Amino acid sequence: MWEYAPAPEAPQTARLRPSYGMFVDGEFRDGTGERLKTVNPANEEVLAEVSVAGPADVDTAVAAARRAHESVWGPMPGRERAKYLFRIARLIAERSRELAVLESLDNGKPIRESRDVDIPLASAHFFYHAGWADKLEYAGFGPAPRPLGVAGQIVPWNFPLLMAAWKLAPALAAGNTCVLKPAETTPLTALVLAEICQQAELPPGVVNVLPGEGDTGAALVTHPGIDKIAFTGSTEVGKLIQRTVAGTGKRLTLELGGKAANIIFDDAPIDQAVEGIVNGIFFNQGHVCCAGSRLLVQESVHDEVLDKLKRRLTTLRVGDPLDKNTDVGAINSAAQLARITDLAKAGEAEGAHRWSPPCALPDRGFWFPPTVFTEVSQAHRIAREEIFGPVLSVLTFRTPDEAVAKANNTPYGLSAGIWTEKGSRILWMANRLRAGVVWANTFNRFDPTSPFGGYKESGFGREGGRHGLAAYLAGADDAPRGDNR
Repeated sequence: MWEYAPAPEAPQTARLRPSYGMFVDGEFRDGTGERLKTVNPANEEVLAEVSVAGPADVDTAVAAARRAHESVWGPMPGRERAKYLFRIARLIAERSRELAVLESLDNGKPIRESRDVDIPLASAHFFYHAGWADKLEYAGFGPAPRPLGVAGQIVPWNFPLLMAAWKLAPALAAGNTCVLKPAETTPLTALVLAEICQQAELPPGVVNVLPGEGDTGAALVTHPGIDKIAFTGSTEVGKLIQRTVAGTGKRLTLELGGKAANIIFDDAPIDQAVEGIVNGIFFNQGHVCCAGSRLLVQESVHDEVLDKLKRRLTTLRVGDPLDKNTDVGAINSAAQLARITDLAKAGEAEGAHRWSPPCALPDRGFWFPPTVFTEVSQAHRIAREEIFGPVLSVLTFRTPDEAVAKANNTPYGLSAGIWTEKGSRILWMANRLRAGVVWANTFNRFDPTSPFGGYKESGFGREGGRHGLAAYLAGADDAPRGDNR
């Protein structure tokens, strides 16, 4: 057995401060809400105290964003806006090591993922959308596309900095100003991004960052000065937001939950597919809305796939998120760990067979082992509900029609994966799967140029690519978009 020596990244690289203020009108200040403590999920130690925005702070931030939009950012030529976005992109890249360590400390994800995925993609989104800022009239949204105004943006805790970049970059490129609310458990990289906005000399009020809990987000959603709400998070909260903004004239995009099917055919490259399965569900501890949490395997290769998958899982390393050898880090919070644990117990109680590789979990922090359930039926809760953790449910199928029926048998429709050597089968399946993103012989691949979003209870609207700009431009709803996939 190959033993890996510890290879820790230094926590000091994150340049943690004992306290952080909210960011409004170009400066950091204390909020009127009660301060919150953000915790390292790997050891439950407090990382920092963060100011919380109250209703009065939301008023101030929205007013600052409105002034900036009307006087500076909205009238500014696209080529000038692009310069600021390019600066932000470069600064994220220059401070990437600091941001990666801070993200892993605050979120619990392995440093390899923060370093190699989250931070480079966040920078890439600003680079990509900077290129669009002076080309909007050529994007297919009419001869003179206009920004909406002030965008309220609420991001989740699973990809804190990357989700902020997904939302801020297209909004700013289109000429909007923004009020961003990061998740209460992971506010730190959003606040460092605000510092980067200062460093890039972004005009005051163009980007405002308001840490807080659900009531801060609710104040943002209901504020009459907001023209657009963009939300990524749970389906339950998304439905509440949709009901709240109905009839107000606010534009809305929602990127919500998922229960993706990862479909393995008998002619698939099995070893490659096993890597795709692991990446699909155990990447970021399964804290991924498009995670391949339902594995559909053709019956004839079921045993081979399961045997190889189990052998592969015995090699996964669970532990310190700052260790460069770690594959699976900590669960983000005690509340999320409790939900994962409850649903796993429900799977056992309903008759599914539970298996995990030998895995010594740390004594402190929030941890859950990589888990596979076999003998799962479509009626089981673990096959229907989004677990948002490192838990895989395995089902079988015999024919492509049965695979499509089982894959679509969910209220969600965010993503899916297909593994087969037949290109014609890939196209046949992709045309029948009700999912916003369909990966072929890969999984969890993202690029700023490619639109991302879902169907049904996974939300509506697209983020990324040309399609993602439409959400921040007046009149773009009726513009030609092409295929949303």
